[in-house]
Amino acid sequence: MNRKYNVFLVSDSTGETLDRIFLALKAQFENFNNTLHHFSFVRTETQIKTLLEKCNKLGNPIILYTLVETSITSVLIEETKKNKIPCFGVLDYLIPKFEEVLNRKANHKPSGQHALNKEYYKKISAMQFSIEHDDGQKLETILESDIIILGISRTSKTPTTIYLANKGFKSSNIPMVPNQKIPEEVLKNKKVTIVGLVADPERLVDIRKNRLSTLSEDKHTSYVDLDKIKDELEESKKIFKTNNIPTIDVTRKSVEEIAASIIKIHEIKNS
Repeated sequence: MNRKYNVFLVSDSTGETLDRIFLALKAQFENFNNTLHHFSFVRTETQIKTLLEKCNKLGNPIILYTLVETSITSVLIEETKKNKIPCFGVLDYLIPKFEEVLNRKANHKPSGQHALNKEYYKKISAMQFSIEHDDGQKLETILESDIIILGISRTSKTPTTIYLANKGFKSSNIPMVPNQKIPEEVLKNKKVTIVGLVADPERLVDIRKNRLSTLSEDKHTSYVDLDKIKDELEESKKIFKTNNIPTIDVTRKSVEEIAASIIKIHEIKNS
């Protein structure tokens, strides 16, 4: 019988770091049966007590934490030892090692990665730019982008653009629609990183059908016709090849993987 675990992600901030770490960890164990519980902004002993009560109530707990306040961390470690609860601190090993290498003490400041610094405001600015330039909007200023993404409908342009913006890149995207041309000043631009996205046509049929279903629209249109989609893809590939635009097949890629590939292309272009 596959035992079910209750995994508690405990953070003194938003918990975003732990989410990513746990996803990477979980991917290494097939059939890891678990229920996830988030405890964010944990900064008091009372919150630790509530956490432990829930662990004991639900059973089979595992705790992963990113707490930097030493007094709170000590309470968590002491109480989990008493209750024999597996408990792992993601930063507990790294912070002391970095203190040794850098020859300085860590500040142990909760939410330190979310400080309102120059990098933070760069992300906010990039996010605003990318939202304004989504789906071919505001073409008159689109060349102010760091990255422009091209592709036919449902090739993950928008989510990739937003993800890149969260990384601080002013990104935009233009849909490739039959009988509508991409502006020449975009295709021929040498300063902006331009990337084309393609996908398996059969996969696009399924995605587009799901899209129409959520909109309660008729599924029997050229939008979901396999031959039409193949034509759209071939035309987009021709444009990419003619204009020496690097292309990424997104069929089996997550948004994170697509973005990582685009960032690599951008770095090579600007190296």
